Amino acid sequence: MSKATVSGTKPAAPKEHHGIDHSIDLGHGNSPAAWTCVIVMLIGALISSIAFVIANTPIFWAGIAVMVLGLLAGFIMRKAGYGVGGSKIKNSH
Repeated sequence: MSKATVSGTKPAAPKEHHGIDHSIDLGHGNSPAAWTCVIVMLIGALISSIAFVIANTPIFWAGIAVMVLGLLAGFIMRKAGYGVGGSKIKNSH
């Protein structure tokens, strides 16, 4: 049997910086395009959830279709200038 002692206190390894710049403001998607996308997709998720509980397959897929439409609406609005930093936004930087 070895008489070596085991120490549980080792010095902490220095944290590595992986090149991520956290000083950049991302904006968090606060734009009419993002809000429209999220609200329409939430309505679609609600429709699908209710249809799942009542076991109604056609309404479930209709809710999925509403979610896809919400995604497309957000994409189209972003391309039209209503996204973050878009040309139609008053407070764009």
